[in-house]
Parts: sequence; structure tokens; C-alpha cells
Amino acid sequence: MTWKLTKFELDNQNLLVNESLLSLGNGYLGIRGNFEEGYKEGYKSIRGAYINAFHDETDITYGEKLYGFPGTQQKILNVIDAQTIRIYLDGELFSLFEGEVLFCERNLHMDRGFAERIVHWISPQGKEVKIHFKRLVSFATRELFAIDIKVEAVTPIEQVKIVSTVNGDVSNFVDKEDPRLASGHAKRLHVTEVRQENRFNIVKDTTYVTSLEVACVSTSSIEAENHTYDSNLTNSRIEEVYVCAGKEPIHFTKFSVYTDTLRHGKNLVEEAVNILQQAQTKTFEMLLAEQKSYLDNYWEIADVAIEGDERVQEGIRFNLYQLLQSVGKDPASNISAKGLSGEGYEGHYFWDTEIYIFPVFLMTNPEIAKNLLLHRYSILDSARKRAKEMGHEKGALFPWRTITGSESSAFFPAGTAQYHISADIAYSYIQYYLATKDEEFMKDYMAEVLFETARLWADAGHMHNGEFRIDSVTGPDEYTCIVNNNYYTNAMAKHNLLWAAKVYEFLKKADSDRLHQLASQLELTETEVGIWQSAGASMYLPYDETLGINAQDDSFLRKARWDLKNTPTDKFPLLLNYHPLTLYRYQVLKQADTVLAHFLLEDEQDFQTIKNSYDYYEQITTHDSSLSSCVHSIMASKLGYQEKAYDYFNETARLDLENTHKNTKDGLHMANMGGTWLGIVYGFAGLRLKESGLSLAPALPAEWTSLEFRLRYQGRLLKIHKNREATTYMVVEGEGLTITHNGKALDLESGQEVKVQ
Repeated sequence: MTWKLTKFELDNQNLLVNESLLSLGNGYLGIRGNFEEGYKEGYKSIRGAYINAFHDETDITYGEKLYGFPGTQQKILNVIDAQTIRIYLDGELFSLFEGEVLFCERNLHMDRGFAERIVHWISPQGKEVKIHFKRLVSFATRELFAIDIKVEAVTPIEQVKIVSTVNGDVSNFVDKEDPRLASGHAKRLHVTEVRQENRFNIVKDTTYVTSLEVACVSTSSIEAENHTYDSNLTNSRIEEVYVCAGKEPIHFTKFSVYTDTLRHGKNLVEEAVNILQQAQTKTFEMLLAEQKSYLDNYWEIADVAIEGDERVQEGIRFNLYQLLQSVGKDPASNISAKGLSGEGYEGHYFWDTEIYIFPVFLMTNPEIAKNLLLHRYSILDSARKRAKEMGHEKGALFPWRTITGSESSAFFPAGTAQYHISADIAYSYIQYYLATKDEEFMKDYMAEVLFETARLWADAGHMHNGEFRIDSVTGPDEYTCIVNNNYYTNAMAKHNLLWAAKVYEFLKKADSDRLHQLASQLELTETEVGIWQSAGASMYLPYDETLGINAQDDSFLRKARWDLKNTPTDKFPLLLNYHPLTLYRYQVLKQADTVLAHFLLEDEQDFQTIKNSYDYYEQITTHDSSLSSCVHSIMASKLGYQEKAYDYFNETARLDLENTHKNTKDGLHMANMGGTWLGIVYGFAGLRLKESGLSLAPALPAEWTSLEFRLRYQGRLLKIHKNREATTYMVVEGEGLTITHNGKALDLESGQEVKVQ
């Protein structure tokens, strides 16, 4: 059943992982897959509810704080807990860790948008009961989280008591042993309001520093024989207590609405009440119908159908579903490294968005992709400010880690020094334009972003012996920091500079008024644009004549090679077992670097150089980063290494489902999930999006019998089907077009299938 993820485990380690795997969200609100009643004493749980971009600021502590080091960082917060519901059967608390569990199955329905837990249980005193939990986070009403519970006695039960809680006294999870997690500042919210009004339970919290507010307004209902109701309030929580006869089935439903000051202004409670009142007009079954309708539309375009490999089929659908649940759908938010499934990396947005996740939505749901770009545009002023802090007179340096625009990375060698993020963001704007030809967006947003990022490169680099060089930066590979002329950075900067000049020339011809407005606003001159053109055209791209490869940077190939084959397995990932300086002294990669540049900008080098580079760097890459294997899979496909391509792809497809990096409990790996889609569509199907148009070169892995997916491109919807015999293309919506298939032009007419070998 590739549309349903099923789990049975009850041990603590798997429960923690399953909290992430069975999480629910809609891009605004995320709820981890916790048990409503909790676990037994001594079991660890990361109980969480998160609102995208809702954060507080905490001080960064340094032994020595130098100029330009950020003083504070942002941190996504675990907000008000509305999950908790406890069930008592004749006074015995229902718990899967007591008594006898006859059956317990948990399901995540990826085509229907809800999670469930089906339990058949006998209490220590012999009370036998069946309980069916369902929960959803609404795609139709982004603020709504709903739980539905049915309790059915198997043996006689006189009384069932249900205690439903809304608790504002919550904290974040911390782990001092893992640098990928927060190690302090767990408590960042204080409860400012607890009250009950017309059976609406109202709890409001405020952050310590940012003074952001979050409200949860909850209400519940019950269908039960002879029930009574009571409620208890403390200064931090509200409990509702239902007591009813246990002879007949009991049906309990709880609706909770979350609002925050980033989207709902100052009248949070009033907004939440209004939303909840509207939600109350619907039954839980009606909410489920809304979920299915939304997902039917999503999957019609986004689904990737694979025949011959159910493990991968489940993996890609799970990954695409979780991406949808986590991606921000308003300009106040983006998509964090762990989405809304956990607290790893403190809810920060990285370059992951642009390079690994953005392409998925660009080619399947361009409106979501556009929103991600609008969020980056909304923090452009912060990027300008950061550039000045870093000593640049002009330009925009986007933060390595952020939520609202300020730099949150304390470790600058693998943080701020990764200047390439500004070129990555520019790259995503260019890709959006190529995929949509949205000229209004170019004029309103893209031009300004490209101009300001180009300014950064013009100021960060310098001419030397007729070549433009960029010193003291870090590329994607975080095991090699603060180097001169990182190939990836220079290649991406070149792309950024030349496109900025190109857009300037386009506006000069197409909309001189808009160009004049922008030039006046930015104090931009043609002389400066000429500098961009010159810098891009003369960009130095390191190349080693002896090896026939692009050197990762000026010094990389002079270092000793790390002996990966003889490194004990318990020493991986290396970043948890070796000091950074030790890693920096060797040829060893955390993740694809030059290989990634060859994927994104393949026309910069000839095929043989790309092949040589791949062969060389593959031998010294640990893939300690979840961002790495998908890139090696894509490039292995390009180079004809089909077996390698599939092996690397397999590492991405089920990375979280099988917890291969051993940290899924802290949240799902969103970039890897995007990378799985890239591995299929850009890898096995050979998709490339360039100025020249759309090209594909499909080749099925030996394990598959067919592959089918759809793409959005310049107002069209295309369907691509590949099997052992042929590839079939069809323009399902929109006008016909010409694409490139295996290097040859192919004309497609709207509504007509074209089959080619």
C-alpha cells in the first residue's frame, strides 16, 4: 500500500522516529506524531506543535566575540499543546505500556491527509476495549488541528472518563551532545492568558524576547450515553472532563485553532474564535473530505508513479507528501531544514530551499515556488544590512541560517562564509523565470534580487592576472572551509553576474521606465553593470591539467587524502568525531561540491571534465550530509553509471523511513526529500531547464518497468511516461511546444501523445 505508511512499534527509539514520520502539517502548522495520552515514565518524547516562522531570539554565547559575529539567533518554538487526551476505563488510565496490547497499528494516509491509530487493548484489571484515533491538520483551514476518537467496550465497562487538555506551559527539546540541535534555551514562552468562554478553551502565550504571541482556542464535543461535563483551569492550562457510561460506543471530537501575530495581527483570540466557529459547522468526516479533495488536486500533478519497486514508490510519495506538509504557503514563511516535523536546526531556513526543494514545486506547483521567492525578497533589506556588516559597500548577502532575515549561524566557517547562498537564491529566481516566463515577476522582484546579489560578488572578488577571483569563502562541502576560489562558488557567482547584466539589458529594451525606477532606487549605473559583465566573463574556475578535473579550490588538491576505507564505521559522521581543523587539512568531503556545480551548471565544462571530476571526488566523499547522495545519483545518471545512480538514489529514497542517518527523531530531512524527486526527474529522466528550453533524456533503472510523472512548464502541463520500449510525451494542458529528447528536437502538439525510442 504505497499510499499508506503503517507502523506497529512501541519501543522508545522507534516511537521517537515515528513521531517525525507520522507528523502532520500544512505549511503553517505542524504537529508531531505523539500519542495523545503520552508514553510511560522514563520514555523520551519530543512532543511538539510548531507554527512556521514563529520564533524567539536567544543570545549567542562566544568565548571571544569578534566584529560581525551575530549576537542573537532565532529559534522556532514548540507552542501550545492541544494533543493531550487521556482516557480512563473504570478508573484505569489507558496506556499502551500497561496491560496487554492485542493490536496496535498506526497509519499515515498520504492520499487522504490524516493519521490514525487503531488499538485493541486489555487493561491490567481485564477491561477490554477498542479505540480508534484519527487526527488531521487541515489543508483547507490552515489554523485547524482536529482529533477524532471512538471508544468501544469489548467487555463490560461501567464508566469512561475522557480528560482533554490545552497546555500553554511548554518547552523546546534540547540535546547538548549533538551540534545539529539546540543545546539550551528550552523555555521561551510564558503563558499570558487562560480562560474559558462559551465552552471555548483559550490559551495564549508570548515569547520572551520577540514579544510574538500565539493563541490556541479549542473546543470539544462528545456523543455518549448519560455523560457529564466539567472543566478545570490553572494559570497555564485548561482541562475538560467528560464522564459517561461505557456500555455504548463513545465518539469524542476536538477542534483546536492556532493563530499568531505574524499572520493574524493583535486580535489573536478573536481571530481564532471566528475560525473555530466556522470549523464547527463541519463534522470530522467533512474535514476528511476536504483533505482528500485538496490532495487529489495535489497528487494529480505531483505524483511520481513507479512500477517494479514498491519500496521506492512508497519512499517518493512519502517524501512528496511531507514536503507539501512543511512548505510555507504565505510570504511570512519558507521551508526549514526539518520542515514542521521537529526542532533540528532550530527551524532555520538554509540554501536547502533553493537548490533541493524549490525545483520540486517550480515544476509541479509554481505558485508555491513563487511564494518561496517572495519570502526571500521580503528579507532582502536584511541581506543588504548583512552585506554591510561584512564589509561590503553594496549588495546583498543572504544569511546562512535564518527565519526572519538576520544571520543565526554562530560558526562562521561553515555559516556566514558560505557566500554561495546568495548565488543559490539568484539561481532559483532565474530558474523560475525560465520555467514560467513571468516577466512581471522579473520586473517587480527578480531584477532587484539579481542586481543586489551581483553587487555582492563584484565587491567580494577581485581581478588578478586578468581573471576574477573570490577569496576566503566556503563552498557546499563543510569539511573544507575558508578557501580561495571554491569552484562551486565561483561558477554560481559567474551565473549570477552574467544574468544580472542580461536582465538589465532586457529591461532597457522591454521596460525602460521600470529600469529607470530601479536604477534610481538602487543608485545603479551602466558602468556598474559593465563591471558585472566583465567579472562574470573573466571568472576564474579552478582546473587541474594533470587530473583533468575542476579543482574544488586553490589548495584542495595539495592536501593529503583522507583514508576513508580504513576509517572505523563508528567514526561517521566525521563531524561528530573529529575537530573541524583536522577535517580541513585533508581531501575529504562531507557532501557533493564541485559535482553539484557540474549538475547545476553543466554547460560550464565539457563532458570529459565532468566525468573526471565525478570519478575523483566520489572516492573522497563521505556523504555525511543528507544533501549529497542525490547529487551523485543525478550525475551518475548523466555519465551513464546506471548501477551507481540507482545505489545512490536508494540512499535518498528511504533515508527517513529507514532512519539511515540516525537522527530522524529530530525531524525529517526536507532537502533529501526534494533530492529524491530530483534524482528521479533530473537524474533518471534527465530533465534540464535552460534558456534553450526543456530537455529530457529518460533512462529507466534496471529495477523499474515504468516511470510516469508530470511537469508544469510555461503555462503547460506535460505528462512523461517511460517504459522499457519507449518514452511517451503529451501536452495535457496548454499549447504545444518543442522540447529536446536525447539531444534531438521533438515537436509536441497539445493533446497528442508522441512516442519515441
